[in-house]
Amino acid sequence: MFKKQVLTFSAVLLLILAVFSGCKSKYEKLKASNDNTKKYQEAVKFYNKKDYSKALGLFEDLVQRYRGRTGYEDLYYYYAYTNYKLKDYTSARYHFKTFADTYPSSPKAEECRFIAAYCFYLDSPIYSLDQENTTKAIESLQLFINLYPKSDRVTEASKLIQNLRDKLEQKAYANAKLYLTINDYQAAVIAFNNALRDYPDTKYAEEMEFLIIKAQYEYARISREYKQEERFGQAMTYADQFAEKYEGSKYLRDAQDLKKDSERGIERAKRVIAQAEIDQKLAKKLADKDTVATQPPSVKDRGNQKIPY
Repeated sequence: MFKKQVLTFSAVLLLILAVFSGCKSKYEKLKASNDNTKKYQEAVKFYNKKDYSKALGLFEDLVQRYRGRTGYEDLYYYYAYTNYKLKDYTSARYHFKTFADTYPSSPKAEECRFIAAYCFYLDSPIYSLDQENTTKAIESLQLFINLYPKSDRVTEASKLIQNLRDKLEQKAYANAKLYLTINDYQAAVIAFNNALRDYPDTKYAEEMEFLIIKAQYEYARISREYKQEERFGQAMTYADQFAEKYEGSKYLRDAQDLKKDSERGIERAKRVIAQAEIDQKLAKKLADKDTVATQPPSVKDRGNQKIPY
């Protein structure tokens, strides 16, 4: 009885395998055939059924065979979209851009130019990662707007650009805060100022302008006494600018406290320097003091903007 059941199960399994094998062989047979018309028709059917993997296999073969021939434009359009549907955005954007460059007068050129840029948008990573694709997406979308200023897609392209700029803004803000977190105060001041310059309308403006005061104060605090008057003075200037700009800020009291601490820091530095003029040991100690030892080596992203120690 058991043996009979095993044989029955095996027969059913073989039948199932035979069916699937037959389906596969039919597809492979079509793929290997020279009947391009049939292959194209079936590829479109697979595409419409959302079986994009099989459609791609046929379209890839046809693209090689049809190159330069009648019907290639429609074929290549399908081919680009098949890559897009499979979420291979790197390949898709290349093929959409190639289509737009090759057929600039095609009714589909505008659409393909937009989707090529949109593929960059879809490949834009979270703000904490490298933003090369984000920058390229902005450039591609702006190019689309420049080429098709009257397009119905301009509004959408503009919204996508703003989303991408928001991401770059968030990255700039996070990078600047990181410098402050790791106690690289000089870099923090530069980074915050750069972020405000690049994104003057940022939603983080108030917080960043307060953090500039804090970073500048800390930078002055760990500096040599000979540099402290200048650097505390800069912190006070930042505090005054903040108070004038944000009268009702939740950071205002802390900003005022930092200004007072900076004033005290200047007075203390003056006393120490005056004492050093009559105390050679203290003078030597001050000369040997260097803030470099207290700062992490993170100047690589500061560009050419460096504040001498």
